[in-house]
Amino acid sequence: MAAAGITGPERVSITALAALPKVTDKRANRLYNAWIGAGQAYRLAELLVPQQIPARWVVRLTDALGDAAADILRDDPWRLLALPDATVAQADRLARALDPAVRPDDPRRARALADHVLARFGRDGHTAAPLDLVADALRPFGIDTPAAVSAAIAAATDAGLIAPVPDPTSAGERWVARAVLATAEDAVAEHLLRLQRTATSLVGERAARKASEGLDAVQTEAVVAAAAHGVSLLTGGPGTGKSRTVAAVVTMCRRAHKTIALAAPTGRAAKRLSELVAAGGQPGTGDTATTLHRLLGARRGPGESGSLFEHDADDPIEADMVVVDEASMLDVELAAALLAALPDRTHLLIVGDPAQLPSIGPGRVLGDVLESDAFPVTELSTLYRQTEGGAIARLATAARGGELIPAAPGDREVVIVPTAGSSQAAHRVVQLVTDSIPRVFGVSGEQIQVVTPVHGGPAGTQALNRALKAVLNPGPHASTRTVRGFDVGDRVVATANYLDAEPTGYANGEVGTVIDTGEKSLRVAFTGGESEISGKALGDLLHGWAVTVHRAQGSEWEAVVVVLPPEAGRMLSRPLVYTALTRARVHLSVVHAAGPMLARAVRQIGARPRRTRLAPLLRRGSALPGLDGAD
Repeated sequence: MAAAGITGPERVSITALAALPKVTDKRANRLYNAWIGAGQAYRLAELLVPQQIPARWVVRLTDALGDAAADILRDDPWRLLALPDATVAQADRLARALDPAVRPDDPRRARALADHVLARFGRDGHTAAPLDLVADALRPFGIDTPAAVSAAIAAATDAGLIAPVPDPTSAGERWVARAVLATAEDAVAEHLLRLQRTATSLVGERAARKASEGLDAVQTEAVVAAAAHGVSLLTGGPGTGKSRTVAAVVTMCRRAHKTIALAAPTGRAAKRLSELVAAGGQPGTGDTATTLHRLLGARRGPGESGSLFEHDADDPIEADMVVVDEASMLDVELAAALLAALPDRTHLLIVGDPAQLPSIGPGRVLGDVLESDAFPVTELSTLYRQTEGGAIARLATAARGGELIPAAPGDREVVIVPTAGSSQAAHRVVQLVTDSIPRVFGVSGEQIQVVTPVHGGPAGTQALNRALKAVLNPGPHASTRTVRGFDVGDRVVATANYLDAEPTGYANGEVGTVIDTGEKSLRVAFTGGESEISGKALGDLLHGWAVTVHRAQGSEWEAVVVVLPPEAGRMLSRPLVYTALTRARVHLSVVHAAGPMLARAVRQIGARPRRTRLAPLLRRGSALPGLDGAD
């Protein structure tokens, strides 16, 4: 290398690398970029490791802060808190290492902590908070006087991190929100009211009723409302005919030569929507549903810069009617992106079950829109699914109403398996998945899914996936290699969106199967197609024979094993249990080790409250002249 003039790190260049034997210009460019990237990573590690901050955070910090992450942290060490699992103590330690004279009341620290507190609230689903609650959360970090709190809020506001917002409770308190969430929630309200205000009837009432032949009176009114109003909602539990109603909306649009887009938050939910609409509609209504991210044209992965979606107000989605299923999973930021991309006069039908778990991300979009009373709502309550899925639907419907009913004696559709503890529960789960269910019901392995509320413990996702892999696909196979613990035949679940993966992207929560392995890559077959997975995307992949209830939401499988271990006791709630029970189509086994905590949770613990502003924003907006939804 000395012959090419590379005598030290400062002498590395594309020209010098290209002068090396057998190094082409293209390879020299690639080597130089890798060298620069490695150098930036090394500079970042030099900051982190001496402060006992994990070196593995280098990649995540680069994703969060960009290639100049080391320089950014030197300028403002509290930017470390961009990572959700970073602690204030770690950021303080880094700050003192860089500047021993740094003060606890440093404005950079104040604004970072104010944003950190609100970000923590956001991970619990809240979009805003009263100032007193923020002050309480800041107190343990030494920001414990009104002046210090005001300074922290002012610094974060000046930096564009947080924004003052009106008190949604009308109690006269001061409220604040992360700026990104305040903007998103304002946008959701603004765009919903805009769609309602600008809409004209899509078809006449007679045509809507004709497309509803075979539906009951309540379902028919939902179709009529979707045709007449810019925004309408359709809710109900399993087996009440939501999909048949959506199929009638599709029929109505096709007959009137109106374009329609069907979407859901996850790939499996979108596929299920396509299948159910096709099965429940007239011949030729099998319109293909897609994920919301695909509908919007997602064009970047985690940590990448630039606009997230191709479609927005300047490049809108071209559809006369948009149907969004599984809307309980819709968080406020994704909802804002979707609504901004819908032009005036577009009709939006929001379909969902508010009794399910709310979105993982901040907000309570479906619940807030329902509570606002600003749009027509049709709630389906008649249970039609009496044969296929009948027992499952009855059990789920009872849980939805706060009652845990016993399975009927001799009923093989729902089986309750009581166990004495987590270890016994895990043993029974493996037995059910690998022997009992396939043998009794003739269901293949890929049609069986294990769902549990927890990651840790003997009956959490981690231990169950290890146990199931050991029996179902121990690997490695003679003709393929193991990559990052994954073998051909392994079931995997994505934990981040990679919509730009080749040849077909995939979304967070999608479950797939490894069909091939390369030197440092996997090829996975997801619901929407195959994807090549390598690099940092491998770190966002987990084994998926067992998934959490949150990851299972929006998906269905032929057979589901719900395991409820004792350690899930504090997490159990009616929405969580109900969501878990409604994942199965044909057979449901409930491995019950939670004792009386399960019935108590279903009876007493409803949805955990979220502090949001959307409902009052909609109520105030719909009360203004010209915003009453009239044509």
